Amino acid sequence: MIDRHLPTWIAITLVLLVFTGYPGSVRAFDANLGLTPAKKELKRALAAASLVLAAKRDKVTNPQDILAAAQADYGRLVGALYEQGYYGPVVSIRIDGREAANIPPLTTLPRVSRVDINVSPGPAFRLGRTEIKPLARGTLLPDTFRPGEIAKTSVIRDAALAGVDGWRADGHAKAQVDQQDIIADHQKARLDVRLHLAPGPIVRFGTLNITGDKAVREKRIREIAGIPPGAVFDPVVMERAATRLRQSGAFSSVTLREADTLGPDQTMDVDLALVDAKPHRFGFGAELQSEEGVTLSGFWMNRNLLGGAERFRIDGEVSGLAGQTDGLDYKLRIGITRPSTINADTDFFMFTELEHLNEPLYRSNQGKVELGFSRYFSKTLTADAGVAYLYSDVRDDLGSRQFSHLALPLAVTWDRRDDLLNPTRGTYLRTEVLPYFGLSNDSSGGRGYLDARAYRGVGANNGVVFAGRLQFGSIVGTTIAQTPPDLLFFSGGSGTVRGHSYQSLGVTSGTIETGGLSFLGMSGEARVGVSEKIAAVAFYDVGYVGANSWIDNSGDWHSGAGLGIRYQTGIGPIRMDVATPITGPGNSGIQVYIGIGQAF
Repeated sequence: MIDRHLPTWIAITLVLLVFTGYPGSVRAFDANLGLTPAKKELKRALAAASLVLAAKRDKVTNPQDILAAAQADYGRLVGALYEQGYYGPVVSIRIDGREAANIPPLTTLPRVSRVDINVSPGPAFRLGRTEIKPLARGTLLPDTFRPGEIAKTSVIRDAALAGVDGWRADGHAKAQVDQQDIIADHQKARLDVRLHLAPGPIVRFGTLNITGDKAVREKRIREIAGIPPGAVFDPVVMERAATRLRQSGAFSSVTLREADTLGPDQTMDVDLALVDAKPHRFGFGAELQSEEGVTLSGFWMNRNLLGGAERFRIDGEVSGLAGQTDGLDYKLRIGITRPSTINADTDFFMFTELEHLNEPLYRSNQGKVELGFSRYFSKTLTADAGVAYLYSDVRDDLGSRQFSHLALPLAVTWDRRDDLLNPTRGTYLRTEVLPYFGLSNDSSGGRGYLDARAYRGVGANNGVVFAGRLQFGSIVGTTIAQTPPDLLFFSGGSGTVRGHSYQSLGVTSGTIETGGLSFLGMSGEARVGVSEKIAAVAFYDVGYVGANSWIDNSGDWHSGAGLGIRYQTGIGPIRMDVATPITGPGNSGIQVYIGIGQAF
């Protein structure tokens, strides 16, 4: 209704706005992609390449922007077709019935109502003659680069890169494709490819030229980079140098670039551009379990304590807040790590840790001092070795005791996951061995632990991910009474069997309850993508704890299952799991777990 007291011209303007929209607001245009014959995968690739369809999704209304997108789409769509092996396509893009290619670029269009994209891809070309030479020894070309395979441009490009990389791995840093003959036979729908490589000379590393504002001493930068002057060029050396510099945490940007020209004696300088990271960093974490309560953790770190990229870090954690357990747990850890000590791939670390534990079956005040080395053998294989002093003052069903041990911790990690925060494929394996030697009449023994995980994504964009985990632990050389309780094994909670209370499964002998000398845990999850950000999860966990060092009839089993939700964020998925016990002692009802990151 229009107020009768408004001036007539205002009333007319309001009526026009209601029926035509605000001035300057233009109705979004329609766009259609037609493919003859229809091929779902090819149509998906064309849709992803089209700027017109992107403009439609973004609700672009400016006619000149739509015209520019349409005229650019000819090349983009043809390129997408070439990528799929179609070298005789016909592409038509009509703007309100006019072929976009025939419209002068500076034409002023009053508006655009509709854009029709019609593509006839023609036959898929197949490779005929395939030749690439000379090849370095051991060069592996793509399996799809052979006669009879679909002649995708990506296949040809990958073959050329494989040939060049083969020579580069052999020390020929300036290898390149110097001649190519690619002939399309449209009558036979065949593509003949002949590539000739120019390996160039064997190249040696020259001078490492460092630029950029940097707080880390230049000598230490060279030690961390580990590029040896005079050594034969190796691209792996370059890659690992950049990785080490980034892992040091002292730099926010690391750029390595090979010099364009060679120097005397076929040497090649390398330019290293660095940007310092902020000197300090802090972070926090939180996790909620329905019975254990809230766990809060945080850290503060100095990235370059002494000018040599030394990381000084303080970690703190409080758990059991608002929980139904007997009390709070506290942990404080102070440590320092010096990268590239002994050699470029070996870091030195030293830390001290103080902890107060109020666990379901024991109380403990304990401390640890450890120093050792971390060795990076490759991107996927690392190892840690050290020496540690362990002390604990405990009280449990066996009484009050003190333990004092000298330990030699060793761990090996093999990590081939595609994403550390949210893996969809790959494997993870970590093995820990802890020989401990009793001091002050304490007994000596050893503890072993294995954590193996596997991930497999299936469907489009890994829409469904199956994840499995196996845990195994064993203690030898000491009895339950002779072993510090924090080294014994328990089951139950978010890290083992969800649905059962935290550490609810141990070993029972009469009225005495303790942890066990052996442990076996198995978990399986199916993670199903609901949307780009949300996934639903179904899981089943099984756990065993035994009184002896090996899996036998000396212990009990329990299991739990449930459903969960994951919401993907920039810091990893936010996790909520709801689980219930299925079998085993200690039925504790529904358990809820909330945290950051996948369960495993």
